[in-house]
Amino acid sequence: MVSIMSLMMRSKDKKSSQTEELNKMDTKSVADTVDLRTKISSSNMDVFYGDKQALFGVNLDLYENQVTSLIGPSGCGKSTYLRCLNRMNDLVPECKVTGRITIDGEDIYAKGVDVVSLRARVGMVFQKPNPFPKSIYDNVAYGPRIHGLVSKKEDMDALVQHSLQRAGLWDEVQDRLSAPGTSLSGGQQQRLCIARAIAVEPEIILMDEPCSALDPIATAKIEELIDELTTNFTIIIVTHSMQQAARVSHHTAFFHLGNLVEYGTTEQVFSTPQDDRTKAYITGRIG
Repeated sequence: MVSIMSLMMRSKDKKSSQTEELNKMDTKSVADTVDLRTKISSSNMDVFYGDKQALFGVNLDLYENQVTSLIGPSGCGKSTYLRCLNRMNDLVPECKVTGRITIDGEDIYAKGVDVVSLRARVGMVFQKPNPFPKSIYDNVAYGPRIHGLVSKKEDMDALVQHSLQRAGLWDEVQDRLSAPGTSLSGGQQQRLCIARAIAVEPEIILMDEPCSALDPIATAKIEELIDELTTNFTIIIVTHSMQQAARVSHHTAFFHLGNLVEYGTTEQVFSTPQDDRTKAYITGRIG
């Protein structure tokens, strides 16, 4: 607990003045008091895998251009919730999602929703770096090509460079864009996957434990990148590291046994949790 709080104090200077103001407020009135716009809203959301219920009545508003961390013990439902936001759970046999999830007020599970277009709007970075078996250049260019975003070679070159620059990777790979993406180090591969995700100009980036397979130096680079990307993107990150949640996120949601137990600004959740289960998890008594 002490180490988490000290991390939060050290990272406070990196937070925006808006976030510092948020951290002083009752989380129930955050959206009404500060100019925050709800980007994603989940209402009475249940998720079932066959006869087993994985999430129970989740009600959660996620704000635009903010980083929200989803924390909780293994199997608590946080990754299940994340995958619902771009309908990745459609690929899981016997998975059923009920309730309502909206992005900018539009129900993403409504009939007629183009799931391919949805996943272009809501990019995803997975736990283990998964570059395509293609060159560094083609990894980044793949999405814009299949979505028909760019037609001219010079425009694609500029887009690839811009995406790699935003992912903090351009200076390291600009002289070997034809090399396989798999030839990069683990941390570089993860940043390549982030560049690939942002190349199609999504509005939201989902990250499912993006640093769990990385060393501390690579993790620090990814965390710094997350902080920079919030200028343009809404980011939701699943993490088992409470220290990481404290460092990178504006808001934190704690899940336990399929229930959303507590949600608020990161400082409030870690310093003055309202639920005994949250306090027990943060202090290591459950987990």
